[in-house]
Amino acid sequence: MSYFKIDNLEQYFKHYNKSVREPRKFWGKVASENFTWYQEWEKVIEFDMATAKIEWFVGAKVNIVKNCIDRHLVRKGEKTAIIFEPNDPSEEAQHISYNELHERVSKFANVLREQGIEKGDRVCIYLPMIPELAIATLACARIGAIHSVVFAGFSASAVSARINDSECKMVITSDGGYRGNKTIDLKGIIDDALENCPCVEKVLVAKRTNSDISMKAGRDQWLQPLLDEASDNNVAEIMDAEDPLFILYTSGSTGKPKGMVHTTAGYMVYSAYTFKNVFNYVENDVFWCTADIGWITGHSYILYGPLLNGATTVIFEGVPSYPDFSRFWEVIEKHKVTQFYTAPTAIRALAKESLEYVQRFPLKSLKVIGSVGEPINEEAWHWYNAHVGGKRCPVVDTWWQTETGGIMISPLAFVTPTKPTYASLPLPGVQPVLMNEKRNEIEGNQVTGNLCIKFPWPGIARTIWGDHKRYKETYFTAFPGKYFTGDGALRDETGYYRITGRVDDVIIVSGHNLGTAPIEDAINEHPAVAESAIVGFPHDVKGNALYGFVIVKEIGETRNHDNLKIEINQLISDQIGPIAKLDKIQFVSGLPKTRSGKIMRRILRKIAEGDFSNFGDTSTLLNPEIVDEIKDGKL
Repeated sequence: MSYFKIDNLEQYFKHYNKSVREPRKFWGKVASENFTWYQEWEKVIEFDMATAKIEWFVGAKVNIVKNCIDRHLVRKGEKTAIIFEPNDPSEEAQHISYNELHERVSKFANVLREQGIEKGDRVCIYLPMIPELAIATLACARIGAIHSVVFAGFSASAVSARINDSECKMVITSDGGYRGNKTIDLKGIIDDALENCPCVEKVLVAKRTNSDISMKAGRDQWLQPLLDEASDNNVAEIMDAEDPLFILYTSGSTGKPKGMVHTTAGYMVYSAYTFKNVFNYVENDVFWCTADIGWITGHSYILYGPLLNGATTVIFEGVPSYPDFSRFWEVIEKHKVTQFYTAPTAIRALAKESLEYVQRFPLKSLKVIGSVGEPINEEAWHWYNAHVGGKRCPVVDTWWQTETGGIMISPLAFVTPTKPTYASLPLPGVQPVLMNEKRNEIEGNQVTGNLCIKFPWPGIARTIWGDHKRYKETYFTAFPGKYFTGDGALRDETGYYRITGRVDDVIIVSGHNLGTAPIEDAINEHPAVAESAIVGFPHDVKGNALYGFVIVKEIGETRNHDNLKIEINQLISDQIGPIAKLDKIQFVSGLPKTRSGKIMRRILRKIAEGDFSNFGDTSTLLNPEIVDEIKDGKL
């Protein structure tokens, strides 16, 4: 029997039990049945949770791109691998076949080698959602270079921090990008970023907007002429199972972003397996995930997961509101999309608009609709189910993280009965537990606790680039012997899981994980600001928005507060990106602190939410009187 595909609930439980009882046997079977290996593994897994050392498919040799493209060519060469849907609906969509993708990736891989990129070198990719982004990423993986894709909405200083942290040798960017009715100067942002990046030797520039840009002699080159010259014959690099495949940065609750390292074989097996099962992919389906490849969702479910399954995947350059709010539905109709995967933020924004936008389109091609990025609220779930899925498409509400590499807890389409707002059951190989504050496992159902995973799965990130100590401390020390997700969860009477949100200071805004520390650091750089604290509060569209409590210095007291707010948001936008701007800024004379000087964010969170009912024990505060003052001044 194949372990790769689950067809019904009974089979799910059978596979799940097998994966817990005999994880080595289970994953060994999944891996040997469905992939092409140069050499099979000596051991399925070796791990030590105490030192956070985890290895899968030890000793195996493989190339992920060979599995994404080359092995499909004989049977599916002419099949469409990528549909590119441009920002402007009047621009023609591109259909790139597996044969063409093979040719374009091979040429790009040869260009990288000619430019001095070798196995193990890091390459930063800062591109809009155009075919070149997918091709550049795959070209890196083909030659064993480690790709670090940075979302093309980040500011210059956020980009340079990521480039320097992983010491990228090359940056791949474009002259600009389109976002709705705006053009973004990506090359200008890279030029600014590279002022402080001595490690970068070469910059390759793709043409998209045909805007006027400056090219630095000796460093910058146009990409297209190099591709035109390149051969389309390229031999894929033989990679070790544990060779790093990519680094992807995620916001930490403290300090600088964490460069999560995913390695080749485990990630390959896990992203392919989860894609197949969660979305119930069958031949000739058209899959569309609306994320950006700059996030893990795009890596796993626009690029690698679909291509490993020989699927057709949509890359969408635009935004849901341009030219109007029917754009998503128009694209589904146009390309006859069968699986649609988007974020609750987008669903809530579209649900606010006239129903007419969605009702224009029959959407009969859809079979499965999914949600990702943060827990979906009940109202959005029902709207999505009724108006997009026509109450006939299962809603797969998926929970996972940058660190997990692929979906962990989720209904499997047409297999698991769904329940609004519940991520439901873990996938085979995933062993979730709820822990209490005393580090004990909470047994039984109808309980809440800290969500941990007690056995490794193939897609788990292996380390933080250059800082294994931080990796161990962040994920493996709070609950020894287990991976701590940082999320709280509830388990209902049937054993279904519902994610209740972050338990630390990471706020999910519009599906983007934003650590509060870097935002506070940016605010505190303003000459008139003494101190700040950021919390999240519920927002109809974004899920959460950011609320800032700011103490001004003496010099700031005479300043016009409205101007000050604009300047603070500008600072945040410059240092982190527009996504991290504050919706509300309240100027306060102090912050509620414990005697050890820790800001009691719990109280601030409640005030921002407008919940004044129970602040808990405030007597331990250094300055309990400040709570009333902040409460009275709430915006």
